[in-house]
Amino acid sequence: MMPAQSPKDKLIVALDVDTFEEARGLIDVLSSVVDIFKVGSQLFTACGPVAVGHLLARGKKVFLDLKFHDIPHTVACAVAAAVGIHAPSSKFSQGIFMYTVHTQGGREMLEAAASAAALKAKELGIDKPLGLGVTVLTSEEKKDNIAQLVLERARLAKASGLDGVVASAQEAQLLRREFGKDFIIVTPGIRSRDSEAGDQKRITTAAEAIQQGSDFLVVGRPIVKAPRPQEAAQKILDEISQAQKY
Repeated sequence: MMPAQSPKDKLIVALDVDTFEEARGLIDVLSSVVDIFKVGSQLFTACGPVAVGHLLARGKKVFLDLKFHDIPHTVACAVAAAVGIHAPSSKFSQGIFMYTVHTQGGREMLEAAASAAALKAKELGIDKPLGLGVTVLTSEEKKDNIAQLVLERARLAKASGLDGVVASAQEAQLLRREFGKDFIIVTPGIRSRDSEAGDQKRITTAAEAIQQGSDFLVVGRPIVKAPRPQEAAQKILDEISQAQKY
């Protein structure tokens, strides 16, 4: 898959809220400017696949970020179940867009996840979602060997049949040089130029991430906690657009 090109194709808004009602309200507000939404552990634990089905019914792409990490069989079953989540009353015309597994689970687990996703998608007649390996969490402190660690885990992800990784923009340039343009790099911890870091240690701006080679940027609190979320999202889109010109 070639990397996304338009700003809307690169922005992922993280619906890190406590209830489906909160998520639905944000989707309503952001729908005109945001096409991809992340459903993570917080929202998924609160309301299961309801939020995912709602997004699919609205024609949105879903990044299911549950960072699966267990024995290979359990992860394979979980990934297959995730691929099977669909919009209410749909005929499986569209499933989730991306999912995550943790590279610390090892090659057998990663291969099981990739295989399960492909088989389930084929069974349902839908596009296979992009499988992403989580390398190092952006909340982790910087370490001297972190770039080498990310690179090793990215190599494992690629060798295991995954489509890309979740990694800080600080390693994106290294990963792009190593794996080329078709390896997907999703970068969380994105902040606008004037946002606070929160609990993220390894953050960057949208412009910096794009310039370093990231394909997709995950933005949570700077948008969902903003007084005017749509304006905050548009600001990030503008930063992406500006970065693409250089």
